[in-house]
Amino acid sequence: MSARIERPLSPHMQVYRWTLTMALSIVHRATGIALYVGTLLLAWWLIAAASGPTAYGHVQAFTGSIIGRLIVFGYTWALMHHMLSGIRHFVWDLGYGFKANEREALTWGALIGGIGLTVLIWIIAYAIGGGR
Repeated sequence: MSARIERPLSPHMQVYRWTLTMALSIVHRATGIALYVGTLLLAWWLIAAASGPTAYGHVQAFTGSIIGRLIVFGYTWALMHHMLSGIRHFVWDLGYGFKANEREALTWGALIGGIGLTVLIWIIAYAIGGGR
């Protein structure tokens, strides 16, 4: 009686056809992780602001560099994308947006909206003098 019972295998990623919804669900998780790391940069900035002009100058020098600006730009995008993707998930939690066309519209909205809001925030920041 040692007959082995054949059990179904869990489907692997090769079984599924990649969709934008699937990819952005993964990106939503990744931006959540990025926000944790980016919050360390925000904490560094706040602590430096409270510590005095020398410490604040060091943070400003870093965030003013090309690498620093790329990191802050990425943090801004991660924040906007994660927010809009969270709204998308909230709509799904309410039981709406499951039809194929609705699902695609919500997904494209989160993708385009995250990029658009990020660019808009940076344009406004430079326009009011934050990019000097």
